[in-house]
Amino acid sequence: MVLIVVIVVVVVDVVVVVVVVVVVVVVVVVVVVVVVEVVVVVVVEVIVVVVVVVVVVVVVVVVVVVVIVVVVVVVVVVVVVVVVVVVVVVVVVDVVVVVVVVVVVVVVVEEEVVVVVVVVVVVVVVVVVEVVVAVVVVKVVVAVVVVVVVAIVVVVVEVVVVVVVVVLVVEVVEVVVVVVVVVVVVVVEVVVVIVVVVMVVVVVIVVVVVVVVEVVVVVVVVVVVVVVVVVEVIVIVVVVVVVVVVVVVVVVAAAVEVVAAAAVTVEVED
Repeated sequence: MVLIVVIVVVVVDVVVVVVVVVVVVVVVVVVVVVVVEVVVVVVVEVIVVVVVVVVVVVVVVVVVVVVIVVVVVVVVVVVVVVVVVVVVVVVVVDVVVVVVVVVVVVVVVEEEVVVVVVVVVVVVVVVVVEVVVAVVVVKVVVAVVVVVVVAIVVVVVEVVVVVVVVVLVVEVVEVVVVVVVVVVVVVVEVVVVIVVVVMVVVVVIVVVVVVVVEVVVVVVVVVVVVVVVVVEVIVIVVVVVVVVVVVVVVVVAAAVEVVAAAAVTVEVED
């Protein structure tokens, strides 16, 4: 019985060790698979984010350049139109002024020298006024162009920054969601694997215990049968011995009686 118990304990220990090794191997494999899946997902999502951001930046830069070019063209056209209008107005005013002055001077003073002097003075004044007006107009136009271009650039840069930030936030949120989903799925898979392995271990242990119990029962039955057979053999031997003894005793008694009867008969004859 002690040997049977030792065998049972050894078998159970071996089964437990094998099951533990299998569980460890399965858990290691699952962890490696999880890590690989997470790394692949993160790398793919990062590549997608980078590509999307680059595309968005390129598109926004192209749009900004086009807008700036269009604005500059429009501003240049406006400046040219304004300059032409100003020049035409100034020329018309010059002509009118010169004609009026000449007419007035000719009517009032008939000397040619005075007419020439007055005309020269008027022309100089008109030229100075034209230069001043042209400088002022150019400065105003340049200031307006600079202000408009700077404002457009600032607005476009702000739009670019907002778009890039929004795209980055959306992509980061998407990456986080994907990683969380992958981790949850992997955790669920690990839990399922562990549960299955535990169930298998329990089933194996139960089967081993049942087999061992059956073996023990068979051994016990065999021992009992052997004991019963031995006892029966002993009983038969004892019975045979007793019968033999009885027969011997009976035979001896009969022989004694015969001998005694013979002796008595001999004495009577004498």
